[in-house]
Amino acid sequence: MLSSIEEAIKDIKKGKLVIVVDDENRENEGDFIGAAQKVSAKMVNFMAKYGRGLICAPLTPERLEALNIPIMVNENTSLHGTHFTVSVDYKKGTTTGISAYDRAKTIKALIDPKTRPEDLARPGHVFPLRAVNGGVLRRAGHTEASVDLARLAGLYPAGVLCEIMDSDGRMARLPKLKKLARQFGLKIISIKDLIAYRRKKERLIERILETDLPTKYGKFKLILYEDLVTQDHHIALVLGDVRGKKNVLVRVHSQCLTGDVFHSFRCDCGDQLDAALRLIAKNRSGVFVYMRQEGRGIGLVNKLKAYRLQDKGLDTVEANLALGFPPDLRDYGIGAQILVDLGLSSVKLLTNNPKKIIGLKGYGLKVTGQIPIFSVHKHNVGYLKTKRNKLGHLIPESVFAEAEKKVGRKR
Repeated sequence: MLSSIEEAIKDIKKGKLVIVVDDENRENEGDFIGAAQKVSAKMVNFMAKYGRGLICAPLTPERLEALNIPIMVNENTSLHGTHFTVSVDYKKGTTTGISAYDRAKTIKALIDPKTRPEDLARPGHVFPLRAVNGGVLRRAGHTEASVDLARLAGLYPAGVLCEIMDSDGRMARLPKLKKLARQFGLKIISIKDLIAYRRKKERLIERILETDLPTKYGKFKLILYEDLVTQDHHIALVLGDVRGKKNVLVRVHSQCLTGDVFHSFRCDCGDQLDAALRLIAKNRSGVFVYMRQEGRGIGLVNKLKAYRLQDKGLDTVEANLALGFPPDLRDYGIGAQILVDLGLSSVKLLTNNPKKIIGLKGYGLKVTGQIPIFSVHKHNVGYLKTKRNKLGHLIPESVFAEAEKKVGRKR
């Protein structure tokens, strides 16, 4: 059994470390996490000795900009999109920068309002990380968890963290992490629980307006939402009375201009949109959430650049990687908040993507069923095979065989 978030916040406020674990389907690792305001040479030494990982200092984007600390690379291709910055050392009163004393002093300097950009040597031995505004409600990572915990403890919103490795050099998993927590009297919490805690206390969306939207599928209630962090706008189409109901039919659909509007054959997005709305209409109730996440989160311009690379033989995943993006950058936190705002707690999800289910579950929604929706034809067979083979989408082999048979018959 894990500790409560309230217990962890109290320990962070006291200057103690906590162990934070993430989703077993993400990194499946634990980090020592503390507040930068409470850092000491003793804390840094403990993390180095028993964590054995990289000691980092998560900071807000605003603080990093004030210190003129840039992102390490412009095109982030790391698996989980961790935003490393250029490493730094504090120049005043330190030696080589690597000692526990020097690193603690550097971390303290990073949150000191008197510190100026010229006070920091680059590169150095402390690795600042750029946390996403909105914290774990936007990105369910240790970086955001450390800043959130410090803020919730009433301290400066910055953290210190270190990944925990086992004595054999492999990442320590939950059984070993629990043993470590017992050994040193540390609280151990999950990012999932931190998300649930914040969701009960905060919200990152605002309803802007509601109106009726008659469509060929039926008459929906359209609700416009604004993301309070990015100011992006998202739409929920609601059919019937769904508030408080169980197993509500839901589609969380990422915007695809080329597929949804122009019916491009490069993808099946437009077909999925049509199928989802038809199924909701047939069911006489459900929710269709339309998210501003063009191109699996990379935006329209970069998606079109990816198309150009696909013309040269790359598949959809390879094209993203060639442009410096992970295969899928989508954020499910805002979509989950919209569903919760609509009064939903358990849903049947119209999707082929198991990661979408994991993402929504991480934000406290119960997914009671998954209904795959896909449309295979000769133009998108390769695209859908890539989604199945490289992104884990649940598309049976039989549909490809049937599509290929149809192509053969037409010949």
